[in-house]
Amino acid sequence: MPRTFTPSEASRIASLSRWSRESGAAQAAVGQAGLLARFEREADPDGVLPPPERQRRAENLRKLHMLRLAAKSKAVRAARRAEQQDAAEGGVA
Repeated sequence: MPRTFTPSEASRIASLSRWSRESGAAQAAVGQAGLLARFEREADPDGVLPPPERQRRAENLRKLHMLRLAAKSKAVRAARRAEQQDAAEGGVA
């Protein structure tokens, strides 16, 4: 009888199988192009801006997005550090 996998195991197996056949750099480039296209649509939903202006605004939206991600990451790391510190201080007493 064949072994069945949990959804988590199956997902991990599929992921490793895919990345053994594909270039991560190529897929990252596809993802980045899609993200930039999203920001261009946000910057110019009606498509009326000249391409250089649309690209400039899209790049600023991308920078804003990355800045927000970094801020969230920083907050999560700080909260995790505080949590670990509280746990360590509670165990010492």
